[in-house]
Amino acid sequence: MPNRRQSVHAQIVLDVICAHSYLGYSRFIRAADRLRSEGVEVTAQFLPFELAPGASTEGQPLLAVLEQTFGPEAAAGTATFAARAALEGLRFEYGKAIATGTFEAHRLIASAALQHKAEPMVERLFRAHFTDGLHIGDPGTLARLAAEVGVVMDGVPTGELHAQLDWVRRLGITGVPVFLIQALPPLTGSQSENTLFVALKEAAQMNGAHHVR
Repeated sequence: MPNRRQSVHAQIVLDVICAHSYLGYSRFIRAADRLRSEGVEVTAQFLPFELAPGASTEGQPLLAVLEQTFGPEAAAGTATFAARAALEGLRFEYGKAIATGTFEAHRLIASAALQHKAEPMVERLFRAHFTDGLHIGDPGTLARLAAEVGVVMDGVPTGELHAQLDWVRRLGITGVPVFLIQALPPLTGSQSENTLFVALKEAAQMNGAHHVR
């Protein structure tokens, strides 16, 4: 049985309009829940990253934006990714998704974190964007999603979020997701559930050994 004092803290850099972030987040949560079922405390902090810094929040059909950026083969790529994600219980409806800036969505996650509801808020934002076709750059939509999760939008200062975004950039992070699990080397990309589980468990065991001394 694991020591009751075992715990592990992870920082996850992501963007809620990033498909790989959604897949990686889902795998992380499954891995974390497996460890939690063993009695280990797992906490996660979500660090903001903007795939498109300064992007408009007017909202455009995502597929059209992807095709404009990457060419007509982008649609086939999204279909392939959606089929792979479906095997893990995630539903990607690219035809309904709306491309938008995510600064205000990250502010909402920061508010949720102060209320110990970051995990469900992040999940709801991912699902709103990729499955429900909701415009997560729209203030009214964000307010409704916050209410669903039970989060009070307390207006985290924009300067505070800009500082976090700058700090993440200074770390040299140029793509997401990235998993920073204490002293272990960073894990980049949508790692497998088992890889994340092993990393979390290793960090927890290192912490437990440190506490026993």
